Amino acid sequence: MVGYIIKRLFYAVPVLLGLTVIVFFIMTLIPGDPATAILGSYATPENVERLNRQLGLDKPLVQQYFIWLMNILEGDFGRSYSLNRPVIDEITERFSATLILAGASLILCSILGLLAGVYTAVHQFGWGDRLITFLVLIGISLPSFWLGLLMIFLFAVTWKILPASGMFAIYGGGDFADLLIHLLLPATTLSIVATGVIARLTRASMLEVLRQDYIRTARAKGLEERKVIYRHAFRAALVNVIPVIGIQAGFVLGGAVYIETVFQWPGIGRMLVQAISTRDLLLVQGGVLIVAAAYVLFNLLADVVQHALDPRLKK
Repeated sequence: MVGYIIKRLFYAVPVLLGLTVIVFFIMTLIPGDPATAILGSYATPENVERLNRQLGLDKPLVQQYFIWLMNILEGDFGRSYSLNRPVIDEITERFSATLILAGASLILCSILGLLAGVYTAVHQFGWGDRLITFLVLIGISLPSFWLGLLMIFLFAVTWKILPASGMFAIYGGGDFADLLIHLLLPATTLSIVATGVIARLTRASMLEVLRQDYIRTARAKGLEERKVIYRHAFRAALVNVIPVIGIQAGFVLGGAVYIETVFQWPGIGRMLVQAISTRDLLLVQGGVLIVAAAYVLFNLLADVVQHALDPRLKK
């Protein structure tokens, strides 16, 4: 297992390097001049030229990339133009809020998706299977940002039982219970699409496993049905579902960008939207790189868990 983890980490290095190339050069394609955006009304030709020189934007793109990469390897992501603070400090502060939202959403969609998938597979063609499949298809089809606005309208505006925005109450609160109340709407909204994907794949995997000979043999020996389902069939099906949960973790992180904007959640997604509007390139580059690296690490963790659960991969 240790050797497998080391090998996967070794393979992740070129992926992360490729991410730095993509992130850096895509940001250079954004129209407009960063120095002009930063200076605003003071953007005279002399001031723009001086600021470009200070920021290193007058150098060739390849040289700019390697300077930026070497600084990142040293832990220096640069300084935010709009916030006038180190990029890494802003990302660290915001990313913790995003991890809370994404982690809660991932736990929620994994539990609900697995339970729904197992239930619909065991009760195939029953009324519960049809109802859950119908709800799953609706959840996958609805845009998350529209669903978020609908939930705000229902639960915060109409019924007034849950807060519409923020991470904590403006006055008072600030404890764990306050966090859970504010987390409920955005985490649920963010998890709905992933829940549907996990539920459908779990159902398909369970149906395939339940048709295997060893499952019929276990039932023929008189083994309790609950043990057949959860000890044998579910574990075998979980091997195929774990990688998809890892992929959904990446989609949850990506979806946090617009969900945080809808619910005014103080995470890295909302930070990226604000940084793009102010042309704060270093902040955008650092934020996107951290999110992409987290996506890679989530998939790496999913591969390790799958390797631990599937005895065929240990040979």
